[in-house]
Amino acid sequence: MNVIIIEDEKPSARRLQRMLKVLDIDAETMLHSVEESIEWFQNNEHPDLIFLDIQLSDGLSFEIFEAIEIKSAVIFTTAYDEYALQAFKLNSIDYLLKPIDDDDLKIAVEKYKGRLPQQQSVTLDFNDIKNLLVNPIEREYKKRFSVKVGQHLKLINIEDIECIYSENKGTYAYTNEGRNYLLDVTLDQLEADLEPDVFFRISRKFYVNINAIKDMVSYTNSRLRIKLNRFNEQDIIVARERVKDFKNWLE
Repeated sequence: MNVIIIEDEKPSARRLQRMLKVLDIDAETMLHSVEESIEWFQNNEHPDLIFLDIQLSDGLSFEIFEAIEIKSAVIFTTAYDEYALQAFKLNSIDYLLKPIDDDDLKIAVEKYKGRLPQQQSVTLDFNDIKNLLVNPIEREYKKRFSVKVGQHLKLINIEDIECIYSENKGTYAYTNEGRNYLLDVTLDQLEADLEPDVFFRISRKFYVNINAIKDMVSYTNSRLRIKLNRFNEQDIIVARERVKDFKNWLE
């Protein structure tokens, strides 16, 4: 199988390359910009499968499809949430939310392998996609959670939550009162419910509230350690592949 990776962050591209190697897939070609990708497609045989980041250093990766007729199947890698991706009118195989999980990657590859050859072509409605990414549809985000405390139900306002994290197969909300509450959802299920300007998923384990951040400190392996106003039960570390997106989110 001929596979390439288009990703502007070289550490993220190399990480994905290593993850694919575990699945016995060699992705020797890695491209890092719209311009470089267009030139490569003009001079090389198109691959069977492309792992494609949506936001590249010199523009949206959809510009590649506007310049070149791509016949390859596509698996998008993106930090955009599932809600935004509903507007993608395409025949892509799948999309993977960053930071990419090993199991999610394996499922996406198996999904690609199970498709018929005639199903592999890609069609895109560029206007719908670009309009959504530039002017997201206004929608209501979650304002509160109801949690069970003994025999009682308690309402927790979203602005009172410093962080939401997973531990021992449970999902917990930590409030500015210094209390933990068990939620009846997973972090993945919260992806479309939390306001992205307020909450950021810094790792597979943690969402943090921007209003609760007290300090940020450089950590090993190009990561960041976050200190919140009250939460001190464990270290809160921004995953290395999320640091750039996290810094952009802060601004």
